[in-house]
Amino acid sequence: MQKEELLHLHMLLMHIKKYYETTTGDEVYTPDYDVLGVSPAHIHKNKISHKKAILALGEDLVH
Repeated sequence: MQKEELLHLHMLLMHIKKYYETTTGDEVYTPDYDVLGVSPAHIHKNKISHKKAILALGEDLVH
């Protein structure tokens, strides 16, 4: 997967998180994701960092 695609997927997962929070009023806790310190806006971070962030965010969203 290309870095651009990872950034796009990362942004989509953040949109899902925000959408869920606004529609339900519940906060989605993402401790595993937050520890990494990588957001979709950090385009300078490497591909592996974004991949780890996507996996952590996905895991946190599922739980």
